[in-house]
Amino acid sequence: MKWAALVPELYVLNFERSLTFYTDVLGFEVAFSRPDERFAYLQLGEAQLMLDQFVEGQSWQTGELRYPLGRGVNLEIGVDDVEGMLRRLEAENYPLKVPLEERWYRQDEVLNGQKQFLVMDPDGYLLRFAESLGTKPA
Repeated sequence: MKWAALVPELYVLNFERSLTFYTDVLGFEVAFSRPDERFAYLQLGEAQLMLDQFVEGQSWQTGELRYPLGRGVNLEIGVDDVEGMLRRLEAENYPLKVPLEERWYRQDEVLNGQKQFLVMDPDGYLLRFAESLGTKPA
């Protein structure tokens, strides 16, 4: 396993619920875990993230944790089949924050396209799943 250069560690309010969502619903794999600490390192393709059960007073706590967690941040996760990911969520009747859309983002003289949707995980972290549509001139 190649370690990503940036790996978000998400404090979660209910570790088992979050782990089930990420693995059973979204299809992440557990790269390794420390069950006694309620911690898991997850991977989906090249994307990696960590889930860590929140315990009041932890040394890394920077403020009060209230739902929705992760306010002001969305985690973009590149996938090869965004519609397949969407079907997994629909099969669970899991609500979307923003439905599937096609977006083109300018980068100098080029537009980078992607199909994407947004969903909030059980703790309110905003996840943006995106599949590349390639580039075209701006």
